[in-house]
Amino acid sequence: MTKPQSRLPDPAQFFPELTDVAAAMHKAILNDTIPRTTIHLVQLRAGQIVGSTYHVIRQSDLLRKSGASEEVVTAVATWQDAPYFTDPERVALELVEAVLTPPPSGERVPDSLYTRATTHYDDKALWTLILAISQICFFIPVALIARPIPGMPLGKNYNR
Repeated sequence: MTKPQSRLPDPAQFFPELTDVAAAMHKAILNDTIPRTTIHLVQLRAGQIVGSTYHVIRQSDLLRKSGASEEVVTAVATWQDAPYFTDPERVALELVEAVLTPPPSGERVPDSLYTRATTHYDDKALWTLILAISQICFFIPVALIARPIPGMPLGKNYNR
């Protein structure tokens, strides 16, 4: 097996302010409004949808560390018929899929999905969920283009 190699060096050497941006985003979404497991479920599903090994490995690890069982981690890809998810988690997973998967026609996030989300999340919690989706979307191009090394800790995931 070939040793993984990043395509690009760590962007922090060119843009040190990215560390502050990432820290601020992290702080904003970890405000205890929604469970960390929900955040990691959403971000894992985003990584799966876009085909990012880096994000799938990272978010799977974070999901386990937040207390999720191995069955839950494994079932994220097939959450629609898996018995492991709460109604709020299902709505969160449906939202991230709606944002990242273009429908054949119509809105990505129809009023009916938004209404279901508001039955489980108040305004701050819904904004937290939106920011969790935004955070992973911010880092998806990084993972797909620069290819940081999966499974390596932040700051050590680039070897160029």
